[in-house]
Amino acid sequence: MKTIGDPIGVAIQEYAVKKKPADIIVKSDICDDDIIPVEVLFRTYEEMPELEKLALSKCKGKVLDVGAGAGMHAHQLKDNGLDVHCIDISPGAVEFMQKSGLKAEKIDFFKLENEKFDTILMLMNGIGIAGTLANLEATLLHAKSLLNPNGKILCDSSDIKYLYEDEDGSLWIDLNTDYYGNFQFEMEYNKEFGTKFDWLYVDFDNLFLAAKNVGLKARKIYDQDDNFLAEISI
Repeated sequence: MKTIGDPIGVAIQEYAVKKKPADIIVKSDICDDDIIPVEVLFRTYEEMPELEKLALSKCKGKVLDVGAGAGMHAHQLKDNGLDVHCIDISPGAVEFMQKSGLKAEKIDFFKLENEKFDTILMLMNGIGIAGTLANLEATLLHAKSLLNPNGKILCDSSDIKYLYEDEDGSLWIDLNTDYYGNFQFEMEYNKEFGTKFDWLYVDFDNLFLAAKNVGLKARKIYDQDDNFLAEISI
């Protein structure tokens, strides 16, 4: 029987001590297993891709870093003089961030309330916490409730339609059924398993429409190789 634990948190804490590269295994029924090298969660600013550097440059005021992980983005923002609040559902990740000097709280994004932010940062496909396309509007609406009047959401995602394309460009799935970006994942690290969770990869057109339907405006500010960064404002 699998042990339900905190694979991300354990991986972060072990890497922080041992500095030994290891992989977090991401399992899905839809596609082959993927890996997240733990050291990716500890990148320096110089090692971050241009998309993330641009997102960090767009942050202002009081920032909420959703799914902050090991806090690599939050540390950079703190160094830039911003007031950064980190949240994550991983106990190990939150404990590590607190010990590294960040303001971090273990809480589900959807349970966060009675606070306001100038920027909500959702990097590394953080908007995926919506779980499914059907829940994207509710996710954006909750984010909107946490924004100050001139606040904004910065999020990236990927249009993963290419996973279902044949060499001639034709699709081998029925796009009229369940949205192709709806996934269910399970993470494993060194025999430590997490609970299965829904995760969304959304194309920009659907993100734009969902934002519009809840009174937000989304604009694409970076686009490369099916990956994009969006700035969403009231």
